Amino acid sequence: MKHVLINDSIVPEAEAQVSYKDRGYHFGDGIYEVIRIYQGAFFALDPHINRLFDSAEKIDIALPFSKQELVDRLNVLKEKEVVIDGSLYVQITRGAAERNHLYSREEQPILFGFTLPDKSNEANETNGISAYVTEDIRWLRCDIKSINLLGNVMAKRKASDHDCGEAVLYRENAVTEGSSSNLFLVNNKTLYTHPANNLILNGITRQEIIAVAAELGIDIVEEPFPKEVLAHADEAFVTSTSIEITPIHTFKGDVEATLTLGPITKQLQQALKKRIKTQTSASV
Repeated sequence: MKHVLINDSIVPEAEAQVSYKDRGYHFGDGIYEVIRIYQGAFFALDPHINRLFDSAEKIDIALPFSKQELVDRLNVLKEKEVVIDGSLYVQITRGAAERNHLYSREEQPILFGFTLPDKSNEANETNGISAYVTEDIRWLRCDIKSINLLGNVMAKRKASDHDCGEAVLYRENAVTEGSSSNLFLVNNKTLYTHPANNLILNGITRQEIIAVAAELGIDIVEEPFPKEVLAHADEAFVTSTSIEITPIHTFKGDVEATLTLGPITKQLQQALKKRIKTQTSASV
């Protein structure tokens, strides 16, 4: 029997209920995180929790629990579900109230969490994917991990309709990120990615890749670059909690190009997996 987390309780999934007045349902008024579990241990748990609390502060949600109290609840759910390899989704909405654009700060936030089974991405990690290059139509606070993801969803659908595994977005000709990932390019053995500002989500895996690259002595440049640069990259890959490091072999859409699956990407893949193994082994 599958269980989920609602506020401070673990309940059977069949008994889980959320009010139709929940502002997450009406307005997408909430935040979330997805945390990977490897061999029964969370990976990069603290950065995920910190970002969740940062997102709550940015949208003016006062959380009624501490970081440690939240971690304790997530651990209880993980143990209850006996997750060895998979993910845990955690969401916080502003709460339930009569429908009104203006929130009152009196709402009680609603915490919800559930586990997801591991989905192998090995084929894509090895062979790469196609990416569809399209305009970034999202709002201007992409640094907040909001549950309001309509722009991301539309871009992902467009990519899939063109037989692509991800959409690569650009705003005023400057490439930002993927619809559900961060983007990196490699040119002349240097790593390029958009800076962590309001136009992208500062992905936890993105942060891990930057740390790994620094350890390997790979130069890293965090600056905007025009979409035309995509066609001239030596290598390209996207990163996220779910897909780790996935190479891009083809760009379609507003930029068309074919790339090779190069040595820097492979080196970073190996280094990240080693980092994951080291960190999760230490926390078991």
